This record gives sequence, structure tokens and C-alpha cells, in this order.
Amino acid sequence: MKLRSTVFALGAFAALNGEALAQDSVAYVDDRSDGAALVRSLYNAVNRKEYARAYGYFGESKPVGGFKAFTRGYERTVSVEIKVGKVKTEAGAGSIYSAVPVAVKSIEKRGRVRFFAGCYVARIINPSLQVPPFTPYQIEAARLHEVKGPLEQALPTVCNAP
Repeated sequence: MKLRSTVFALGAFAALNGEALAQDSVAYVDDRSDGAALVRSLYNAVNRKEYARAYGYFGESKPVGGFKAFTRGYERTVSVEIKVGKVKTEAGAGSIYSAVPVAVKSIEKRGRVRFFAGCYVARIINPSLQVPPFTPYQIEAARLHEVKGPLEQALPTVCNAP
């Protein structure tokens, strides 16, 4: 009976500390130097179960439903893998925009695999025009939808910056 209780307790500890386990197995990446790096950092935060950090990469156009809905969207997610395509960067009206094509492979609890594809638009106010506090690249828009895999075939060939 004691062994069974110990196994149950260890299982409960692992379930409650899934965030700690995810953080230990995935290196921390926070790179906002360009649009592609920002999107990679977003999914790094998702893999590490750091949803506040992931949510914080969005600019004024936060995901629909707010932080709680954003977090609920990942409650079945065990891990994600992404592939980033050719980024298109354009300047306009004092800002630099990067359109980032992405394909996402999501592995969910019970082994379910799903694929998503679409575009992120990242924006930074021209760094030479900024005054403190400096604001790095932020996600201004995200348009993804579920698709068939595999990851390489799901990747959009191009996205357009606004």
C-alpha cells in the first residue's frame, strides 16, 4: 500500500508541476530582434508553459478573449514545434512590419497531433524614432487556422505585411 501511495503522490506532483518540468526541458529563448525571432520566442514560451510571457509578446491587438481565454487555448497542449517561412519586411509610417509565415505542429495530451498554419504580423516603431522606454517588436496580428500536415507542407509560401 505504501508503494502505491508513493507512486500516486509522485504522479500528482508531476501533474501539478508540469510547468516546472517543461521549463527544465526547454531552454529559455526571448529574442525580439526581428519578426521571426519574436514568433520563435512566442512558441518557446508556450513550450515552457510560460503563458504570461507568450501573451506579453502581443502589442495592443491582444488575442480575442483576453489572457484567460489565451491560456485555455493551450490547456491540452503538451508541446509545439514550428517552422518559419520567408519573412517579408516593409517600412511604413514610422514603423517596420514583418509578415511571418508559420506552420505549427501541436502535440496534445493523449498523443493527438494537430497542425496550424498562417501568418503573424510583427511591428516595431522605428528604433531611431523611439524615446524611453524602448518598445521591441510586438505581434500586431495573428491569423492561423487548422490544416493537414505534415509541418513542411503546411507552411504558407508568403504572407503580406500591412
